[in-house]
Amino acid sequence: MSSVADQLNNVLQKTARLIELCSALQEENDLLKLENQQTKEALNAAKIKHTDLDEKLRVLKLAKSIEGTSEKTLDIKQKINEFVREIDKCVVLLKK
Repeated sequence: MSSVADQLNNVLQKTARLIELCSALQEENDLLKLENQQTKEALNAAKIKHTDLDEKLRVLKLAKSIEGTSEKTLDIKQKINEFVREIDKCVVLLKK
C-alpha cells in the first residue's frame, strides 16, 4: 500500500509542477503577444513615415525640375496636375 501512496504523491507532485510550468509559459506567451503587437504598430508607423517622406521627396524633385528649366506654363501646370492626381491616389490608398 505504501508503494501506491508514494506513486500517487509522485503523480500529484508532477502534476503540480506541470501546472506551474503551464502558468509560467502562459505568462511568457502573453508577454510575447504584447511585444509582437507593439512591433507591428511600430512597423505600421514606420511605413506611414516612409510614405510621407517619399511624397515629400517627389514634391521636392518636382520643385527642382520646375525651378531649373524654362518650360512653358502649360507644361508646368500639366506636371502639377499629374502630381496632384498621384497624391490623391496615395491618399485614397492610405485611407484603406
